[in-house]
Amino acid sequence: MTERLMNILLSSFTRLLIPCLKITIPLTLIVFALSLVLAFLLALVQITNLKGIKQLARIYIWIFRGTPLLVQLFIIFYGLPSIGIVLPAFPSAVIAFSLNLAAYNSEVIRSAILSVPIGQTEAGYMIGLSYGQIMRRIILPQAARVAFPSLFNSFISLTKDTSLASSITVVELFMTAQQIAARYFEPFALYCEAAVIYLMLSTLLTFLQAYLEKRVNLT
Repeated sequence: MTERLMNILLSSFTRLLIPCLKITIPLTLIVFALSLVLAFLLALVQITNLKGIKQLARIYIWIFRGTPLLVQLFIIFYGLPSIGIVLPAFPSAVIAFSLNLAAYNSEVIRSAILSVPIGQTEAGYMIGLSYGQIMRRIILPQAARVAFPSLFNSFISLTKDTSLASSITVVELFMTAQQIAARYFEPFALYCEAAVIYLMLSTLLTFLQAYLEKRVNLT
């Protein structure tokens, strides 16, 4: 490694961390929170067996699981302006990622809820609890433990997938790496440096997941 390349990598590390902290991490957190809310609603719709609404939910999940996330990003950011709907890059990324992730997480949540034995629901009715009380006090606490590993894995994947936001001009970690690489003509080294930062984030989240899983199992 030459001295020039070493200086470039050292100087660019901070320049990559700044968009990571300002864009990549906030984008991940916002998207995951919104997707969880939507995923939970989609899961409930399917479980409550409201036929018309349930079918709409299944169509939604079919579409967003069956089409590439990159295509969804392009439709929202580049496609919608053709019908008069213009959105900035960051909100477009939030919408696309949230709608996409909700389709996957809804199936995780639905499966977790259905994994709770039906006898517990019947027991809740026997002691006079309402449907809402049964969900809050009996079903959801157990379902949360089942769903937690899969949901956290999707959170880790989302952290890496946010690099796709660079394709619609969101200046996040990977877009910044592209800009620096174009300036210094060192794409291999700078993309590897960006990969290292993503790896660091994923590793930290993996340790956090292991810690939280132990806490969940103890409670």
